[in-house]
Amino acid sequence: MLRGLRLGTDRAIRMSMTAIDLNAAREQMIHQQLRAWDVLDQAVLDTVSRVPRETFVPQGYAELAFADIELPLGQGDRMLAPKVVGRILQAAAPRPTERVLEVGTGSGFLTACLAASACSVRSLERREDLAAAARRHLEAAAVRNATVETLDAYAKGALGSIAWDVIVLTGSLPIPDSRFEQQLAVGGRLFAVVGNGPVMEATLIERLGSEQWRRTVLFETSLKALVGARAPERFAF
Repeated sequence: MLRGLRLGTDRAIRMSMTAIDLNAAREQMIHQQLRAWDVLDQAVLDTVSRVPRETFVPQGYAELAFADIELPLGQGDRMLAPKVVGRILQAAAPRPTERVLEVGTGSGFLTACLAASACSVRSLERREDLAAAARRHLEAAAVRNATVETLDAYAKGALGSIAWDVIVLTGSLPIPDSRFEQQLAVGGRLFAVVGNGPVMEATLIERLGSEQWRRTVLFETSLKALVGARAPERFAF
């Protein structure tokens, strides 16, 4: 009897220590990565703390769930670093009444973070394996207001017929593409990384009127281009 009690107590201690370790790593991520990179909106910090990032990391990378790196998802795709997720959320600032379109679901972590603040999220992912994994991750995290579709954002009609309050592109645009900003509602925000070099510009595009936009460069980064995105023309000599 005493031996069984001791084993149960040891197991409880190990589980408690694991929870403590996770929470410590999460807090370190918030303070040393997000805050250090000017993510200071408390609502954003609370969201990134609350969504269980360890649920969304690719298999075999659990120990790096809170590291300041992009984790590989295969085929050159990568899970965004925590600080980039924080900057995207802070810039896009989804509200409880707003609908969000995400292009490039990846692991689903950013999807879940957007869903934590928005009314709903529709996420498009070209790769069936990533889309299926993201759906499992979202279900495991009890996210009910996000849907993941296996769909190419450049397919005809893929963006839908509605005007979106927030659009987030998780792949870069080698050159600006008006099709996304045209899909914004007035007052809507588009997060896009634009550029074709080792350093690109993370940009917030706000629709101020039917034919009026404001562009703000937020920070420099580098992301794999969206498949199908237009590239600069190459000149032949």
